[in-house]
Amino acid sequence: MSDPKEDLRNAWQQHQAGKIDVAEMVYRNIIDQDPNNADAHVYLGIALFDRRRFQESVDHYRIAIELRHQFPVAWNNLGNSLRLLGQVEEADACFETALGQQPDYLSAIKNRGTLWLWLGDIDRGSHWYQKGLAIDPSNAELHRNLGVIELLQGNYSVGWQEYRWRWKMPGLRRPQTSAVHWRGQSLDGKTFLLYPEQGLGDAIQFVRVAKQLKSLGANVIIQCSPKLIDLFSSTTHSLDVDRLVQDTTTAPPTDYHASMIEVVDTLFEQTQKMHFGSKLFGDPGGYLHVSAALVDYWRRWFDQNLNGPRRIRIGINWQGNPDHHADVYRSAPLAVFETLANLPNVQLVNLQFGHGSEQLTRCAFASKVISLPDDVDSQSAFTDTAAIIAQLDHVVTVDTAIAHLAGAVGGVPVHLMLSQVPDWRWLLNGDTTQWYPTIRIYRQKNIGQWENLIGEIAGEVRRRG
Repeated sequence: MSDPKEDLRNAWQQHQAGKIDVAEMVYRNIIDQDPNNADAHVYLGIALFDRRRFQESVDHYRIAIELRHQFPVAWNNLGNSLRLLGQVEEADACFETALGQQPDYLSAIKNRGTLWLWLGDIDRGSHWYQKGLAIDPSNAELHRNLGVIELLQGNYSVGWQEYRWRWKMPGLRRPQTSAVHWRGQSLDGKTFLLYPEQGLGDAIQFVRVAKQLKSLGANVIIQCSPKLIDLFSSTTHSLDVDRLVQDTTTAPPTDYHASMIEVVDTLFEQTQKMHFGSKLFGDPGGYLHVSAALVDYWRRWFDQNLNGPRRIRIGINWQGNPDHHADVYRSAPLAVFETLANLPNVQLVNLQFGHGSEQLTRCAFASKVISLPDDVDSQSAFTDTAAIIAQLDHVVTVDTAIAHLAGAVGGVPVHLMLSQVPDWRWLLNGDTTQWYPTIRIYRQKNIGQWENLIGEIAGEVRRRG
């Protein structure tokens, strides 16, 4: 006869290795044999949470608590699931209970801080992160979180310093290289290995720092995802890049290395903030370009496939990567774009590829949305999309890589819809961003309320035409 405790330990190892389906099956089998196994209910709740089935996870955490009231892990996880379901007061009460049962429970302290941060109560979120640091002064995640808060508020001196702690967390990896990590040393005549550290949108936003490194005398080699090689290759001249290599190959020998965001950090220190913007921020013409032949191809495609008088073309993008920690806040349902679809003389163009595009099948205004061919960007990421954006009159998007691409290409008004607490690069206030002069920002006042933002954008489209 198997030992449930040993089975749970083995299943948890599978779970942590990414085999959630396998682990979930074990958790359910144990519960089938013993419905009163509180630990199995918590493990199953975690698996369901990881699969974004938040309400189901809540149900199993509640069962675990009914079976064992003194159970801080279950209370903490219940609070975290309720947080993502928008049940704020109950979530906070769960964290309070967990901390009442275990006052130094760091995970509950972190989650409580995150609850209030994402609700826009920056001071309250920061308070809980600071309480966590009082327990564990070297906790990298808490330092990173505080760095994000400071950057979000434009407090760059403190923000960059705290944000550097991210490198002590799991997940970020550097290329294997014997080069010296650059922190402002002279680059005259030196070779520099530059690489992104996060997603494709980050690479698009920060690749512009290559030009600054070149101005400091470096020969710049960019190592990046194979998906971005073609996009960056077509614009190496404007970026002043000497060579591009894939991150699936060994890094070439260089004198120095740093990630793109680290270069921004170092340039901030060197320029003492007052010249920070002039060093990095672009012009309305953009800094990423694709070939004239590709742009012409898509011009002809639109001419051939959009019959009748020329209408206002609006590209729409509503869904980010569902695995992103903030996606539940930053992505909008397609249905909120109906206000744009109902504008006279407007043609919506679908810029949503992959996850989220299935919403078109149940969308009331799907007939008003032009879908692009299935092979868009099939050869390389974003090259077709960059050329397509050049055919549009407006782009309306949530905070995804499309927003960065449209801003980096330039020339087209971009309407960016942000959640109540956005990513740090967009700051907390303002309707413009120095990162991309063609972007106008529309900010939520309450979590999940996108309709008023679309209304504002519709008014702007009417005004501009």
